[in-house]
Amino acid sequence: MGIKGFEQRLENAVEGTFARLFKTSLSPVELGRKLVREMDQQRRVGVDGRSMMPNQFDFLLSPKDHESLGDVDVSLRRELAEAAREHGRDEQCTFVGPVSVEIATSDSVSDGVPQVTARFAESPHGPGSLVLPTGDRVELGEFVVTIGRDTSADIVLGDPNASRRHAEVRPVANGFALVDLGALNGTKVNGQRITQMYVLADGDQVQFGNTTMRFEAS
Repeated sequence: MGIKGFEQRLENAVEGTFARLFKTSLSPVELGRKLVREMDQQRRVGVDGRSMMPNQFDFLLSPKDHESLGDVDVSLRRELAEAAREHGRDEQCTFVGPVSVEIATSDSVSDGVPQVTARFAESPHGPGSLVLPTGDRVELGEFVVTIGRDTSADIVLGDPNASRRHAEVRPVANGFALVDLGALNGTKVNGQRITQMYVLADGDQVQFGNTTMRFEAS
């Protein structure tokens, strides 16, 4: 579950980069709880009957709390975005665009009392990202993403079983499609080799050589 996973990851990191956050009035877990509450309060039903949740979140912190983040700002935003994605999946809700989190400062915000606003920010192709074996996430958008061993590729593979220009992901109507570029070892989705353009679905496991990534529609 989104918030539980967020809390667990923070517990695992408390001896590392997040440790000093717990020494201030700012609680990272409270940020996660505020985010989830805002998602639940703004949930709505789309024209297709599916439940939707907001996908862009803006946090305002006091100058003191914001300063306490230091160099963990990026890590915290990443964890908050992942908590939002997990909560959306748990609740079987969709997003209208990529999930993103911004953190800014305001003199009007009291120490330890962060504020959050959430909104629906639509993308013409909907949300989508590739989760790499490292856990890093590549957001998909308006441009074609190339994948292969060639250093000019958008996602460079250090895999001798992958081709230099192995495959690409293209934005299509209401989603993203995977295209094999004639790779010697082929491109597989959920263990099956594809021979034509394949429209990706949430959770698809995509394999290039011996490298596997996961497509997430969030």
